[in-house]
Amino acid sequence: MADLTNFADWDPGVVTSTMVVGDEPAAGTAFDVEVKSVGGTMTLRYELVEFDTPNRYVAKAVSDKLTSVDVVTVEPDNGGSIVTYDAELTLNGSFSMADPVLQLTFNKIGDKAAAGLIGVLDGVRVER
Repeated sequence: MADLTNFADWDPGVVTSTMVVGDEPAAGTAFDVEVKSVGGTMTLRYELVEFDTPNRYVAKAVSDKLTSVDVVTVEPDNGGSIVTYDAELTLNGSFSMADPVLQLTFNKIGDKAAAGLIGVLDGVRVER
């Protein structure tokens, strides 16, 4: 889960993801993640700012337009695991006025990504 080069395997909004700092997932490792955007693609530099393998990691990307903070937790559960992926996307600066519109769009994108992750993990969605 913490190797963000796998993003493109399950998130249809990700074109490519490449590790650019570090040799393996750890605090300080960074990834360039190319995502689909209005009018093409944009590259976000995600850094693992917290890393507690295999329990939790926090990845953060900051650009001039937006900030994304992704928190992933993995909890043991009856021989399997419960994976919680919480992504918070906010617009920066003058773009922040469009946050309500972004949230509607991001919810749809997030649902597609969740479906992809569930498929790759051969899991089921669990509501808490």
